[in-house]
Order: sequence, then structure tokens, then C-alpha cells
Amino acid sequence: MPTGADTVLLGLDIGGTKIAGLVTDGTGQILARDSVVAPVREGGQAMAAAATALAVGLAGNARILSAGVGAAGVIDHGAGTIRAASATFVDWVGFPLAAELSERLGAPVTIENDVNAFLLGEAADIAGDALGIMLGTGVGGALIIDGDLRRGPHGAAGEIGHTAGYSDLVCTCGQVGHLETLSSGTSIALRYAERSGRSASGAREVADRARAGDEHAIAAFHTAGHALGLACARVATLLDLPVAIVGGGVAHAWDLLQPGIDAALEANAPVSGIPLEIRPGRLGSDAVALGAIESARRAVPVVA
Repeated sequence: MPTGADTVLLGLDIGGTKIAGLVTDGTGQILARDSVVAPVREGGQAMAAAATALAVGLAGNARILSAGVGAAGVIDHGAGTIRAASATFVDWVGFPLAAELSERLGAPVTIENDVNAFLLGEAADIAGDALGIMLGTGVGGALIIDGDLRRGPHGAAGEIGHTAGYSDLVCTCGQVGHLETLSSGTSIALRYAERSGRSASGAREVADRARAGDEHAIAAFHTAGHALGLACARVATLLDLPVAIVGGGVAHAWDLLQPGIDAALEANAPVSGIPLEIRPGRLGSDAVALGAIESARRAVPVVA
């Protein structure tokens, strides 16, 4: 709970399993952080209530000046709603999340796609262009061009996980060959099972086996890293981007992804001749919430 702060800025990261949040002072110093289970099957009102309870607990006696929310899905920024999201979320698409939270918290609320928020948080020290990718259950992407988020006319710019040409496998979206078929945590576990004949509960278990010397596990991560590196090189060539920042749970196995990334860059360097930096995020689990605060700051300047 904040001590000695009269006002705070709130950042929330709303995902399919938990709602994480933190509050900062005006200088960006984190004063408190916590998380609660996300009641995704209970509908939008239950999600808003859980997020509000978390926020109030984090703020304590301090007044919330503004709040930013990073949420999974395609965002309708004009309406402050989720335009499209996983079927895991009940009564979520079209739910007036920004208005509901604003009324509950008594502060302006800005909603942003979670990968966009991740990139805003991680690229705070980058003045120019950057690509952001999150590797989790799926693969999400985001773009910053000339220092600003590039959302696109439908809020779906940067969705690199659903670009094709990486395999002949069917993606979760029903189309074929997308990056997500090789580089998501779910796909790494599936590709490992296909190679080895052994099941794995997820990418973390495959990583443990890879570090223990399992050649099939090592190969699954090499394939995932190679596809990731190739995807980044393609975007860098098209947009002349100097850096790609990778987050999500799978990025914790960077030592296993790196060889494949390096191999892809060696064979597919951007035509500019300028080296492309592909690096893991540095903010860990705080990135989305911190980026959401930055998104709110850009959208609604506040005065203490």
C-alpha cells in the first residue's frame, strides 16, 4: 500500500487467468503491486468488480489520478470496449470496460491491447521504432512507429502471430502456417510431443527437458526461435526497424530460443545492412501494467 503518496497512477493487466495491478507515483516509482484471480467465466461485471477491488486495495488512502488497462483482445479505442477476444472470456466483447471502471474508480480509464501496453512499457527508453512480441499461449505483436503506437484502423496492427509461411500446420485460428504454430508456448509443447512421442504440460516443462539435454526439446525451441527470428527480420526489412522486444512466458527460456534466432538472422539479415537487435523484455511481469499507465498518460493528461 502506498505510503506518503496523496495521488497515484494505476496500471492493470487483465488476462485469462489473473488480473495484475500496480500503482506508481508521478515519477514512475512503483509503490505497490498485487494480483487476483480473473473471474473470466462470470462476465464483464464480475471482471470489473475484481479489478476495482484490486485497484482500491493497491491505492489505499491515495487518490487514483488515472488508470490504464492492458487487456487481451482487439480494442475499440473509441468506445473503450473489447472488439474481439478469446472465447474463454464470457460477456467480454462489447462490455463497456473503460466506462465501468471509470465510474467505479472515479478516474479516467484508458483501455489498451495487452501487447501494445507491453511494448509501451518496455520501449520507454526508445525514441524511434520498435516491434514487440509476446510469446504465451498464443503469439501477439505490437508496433511503435516514430515513438507512437501503430494500432491500425481496426486496432489490429502488429498481429505478427497470425502471419503465414512458417509451417504447414493448422493454427488455432483455423488458417495454416502461422508463426503461432511454432513459437507459442502451446505449440512448443505440441511440437515436442510430435518429435519425441512424449507429452509435456507446457513450454516450461519442455525447457526443463531441453536444459537436461533432451535433443527433441532442444529442437522444438530451436525451431520456435528460428521462426521468431525470421518473423522479426521480415518486419524489420519492411519497416526498417532497429529493435524487437520479446516478452511472455516463453521468453523466460531465452537461452533456448537464442540459437534459433541467431541462425535466422544470419541467413535473413535486413536488407538495410543495419543489425537487428532482438532482445527479451526487461520489466518482467510489470511491463503490461506500466505500459498501460503510459498509454493512459498519453491519452488523458492529468493534473495532481
